[in-house]
Amino acid sequence: MRTIAVINQKGGCGKTTVSINLAAVLAGKGLKTLLVDMDPQAHCAIGLAVPEAQLERSICDIMRSGRNGSLAFGDIVWQISKNLDLAPSTMALAGIEQEFSGAADKDRRLLQALQTVTEQYEYCVIDCPPSIGLLTFNSLRAADEVIVPVETGYFALQGSTKQEATIDMLARRVGHHVRFKVLATMYDVRTKLAREILAELRRHFGEKLLPMVVHFNSKLKEAASFGQPITEYDPASRGMQDFEKLAGWLMANAPEPSDLVAEVTSTEETPAMTRAAELVERARALSARTDQLTAKLAADPDVATRTAIEEAPARTDEQLSEKLAKFYGVRETTQGLLFVQPANARTHQVHIAGDFNNWSPTETPLKHDDNLGVYQTCVPLPPGRYRYRLVVDGRWIQDPYNTYVESNPFGELNNVVEVRLMKVDS
Repeated sequence: MRTIAVINQKGGCGKTTVSINLAAVLAGKGLKTLLVDMDPQAHCAIGLAVPEAQLERSICDIMRSGRNGSLAFGDIVWQISKNLDLAPSTMALAGIEQEFSGAADKDRRLLQALQTVTEQYEYCVIDCPPSIGLLTFNSLRAADEVIVPVETGYFALQGSTKQEATIDMLARRVGHHVRFKVLATMYDVRTKLAREILAELRRHFGEKLLPMVVHFNSKLKEAASFGQPITEYDPASRGMQDFEKLAGWLMANAPEPSDLVAEVTSTEETPAMTRAAELVERARALSARTDQLTAKLAADPDVATRTAIEEAPARTDEQLSEKLAKFYGVRETTQGLLFVQPANARTHQVHIAGDFNNWSPTETPLKHDDNLGVYQTCVPLPPGRYRYRLVVDGRWIQDPYNTYVESNPFGELNNVVEVRLMKVDS
């Protein structure tokens, strides 16, 4: 089974439209296709006229059951057409991150579930949520390739250049590399802006930009409002032609081994030794940073204990990501909440916006520590429960190192942290 994840942390770029119609076109070509909705907003079910009131079980239930065999994948799927099945989502999926926070296999639950149906389907398309968190990690871990829909509008251009770095960060964190392709969507050839943005996408992404676009087409929106894929609503439309081209290209261009980084045990004669050496160096650098941070916070024994990371060479990206998860994020200290985020050449400013500062995107900056190679700040707060998001170079994102989240009114996820200790006045 070939698995394609449709990912973009920005909403309104056409992820669900791409997911539904790509799956429908593949199914229309006689290929047994599974559409998996990993978005708690459950837009795939809405776009395929599946009644919410009748969704007794969802992808959330199959992920909860894990490998205990209490629930089979066939117990949750809905047959949409002859070759198209839907694994629907519900709002219950929003609580998965907190529920699985202590599970060793928390980012592999979807992969484990899909492994039980690899012989039943030829293609699997995963519609991901518009955020970066455990649901997206699960999707990426299960995928062979990623499609990033980017609408050809001004604001999309501002964030599109960071998508590749985001996907690469996720891939490294879960230790599973995939082929990365960008798909231009909502393209209106009549506007100069759209043509210029498409040219800019082509210049920046090169061969990673798919050779077709999804044009702005009212029939695609009408089809969704009627709960039908474009294959049923208007097979003669421009939207149908666009998805025919996309499906045809994907069928003719399966990921090559050179597109992926295999997770294998290497010998001295294999190229993977270079990868292993890189991981060792990264682990050593991480250990050095941790030692410095521990020494700096030695006056607070609780923090020193919780941030200490055992110095040992990493052998997989998964082990490295576990170390990073302990090092970065937010933790409670006797001085307040300590926020720590990794620094890189692409990032210039990091702020914390939360209910403790009236969600101001500028009031609480993280300071760059050249010695540690991190952004960090300590915010003194009384005991209580607080919600926050990161603002990285003006872009609001979820903290990927804090899996305790809850949905907000905008359909995204806020990070949550609890303060139990009274701060010590200096």
